[in-house]
Amino acid sequence: MEPEQAGKGFCLWLTGLPCSGKTTISHELAPRLVDRGRRIELLDGDEVRRGLSSDLGFDRSSREQHAKRVTFVAKLLARNGVIPIVALISPYASSRAQARQEVSQFVEVYIRTPVEVCEQRDVKGLYKRARAGEIHEFTGVDDPYEVPLRPEITVDTTRMTPAESADYVLGELERLGWLAPSPQSSGRHTLPSANR
Repeated sequence: MEPEQAGKGFCLWLTGLPCSGKTTISHELAPRLVDRGRRIELLDGDEVRRGLSSDLGFDRSSREQHAKRVTFVAKLLARNGVIPIVALISPYASSRAQARQEVSQFVEVYIRTPVEVCEQRDVKGLYKRARAGEIHEFTGVDDPYEVPLRPEITVDTTRMTPAESADYVLGELERLGWLAPSPQSSGRHTLPSANR
């Protein structure tokens, strides 16, 4: 017996600081959802910028417009039974609130990673360049990241690997009724107590 919402399209919106693990976790989630017979589409913020938002900069207005464009695409996909997995910094609460309003089937996933850990993971050296003043309006350095207050799911990447994080998200989607329970999922998505 499937939960009421299981089988329907919905938007899985991963938000967090640069280098927090959004893209890595989304790539772990994608094949797991396909294995469950779901249709998915990855909407990675950097990839969307190279195409749909190539005309935009990184000031607040441009970031908000970028989020609006991603929201529009996600809404179209979700209402047609697809699960768009959005991996987008989306640093402003107002942009995420608008996405939630536009996409009625919306699941916010906060990838909670301290900025010092993000900097350690930053193989491109973007944080270092931002702190040296070479990059301006960089989220987490000289542009704010507004932490989600009530996300449906919070992932602490300091306590879980990307694979464990993806399994945990799936478990939470089952608990929330967005996915039908999988026979293989029983006991799989155990969570460190600090993450509850």
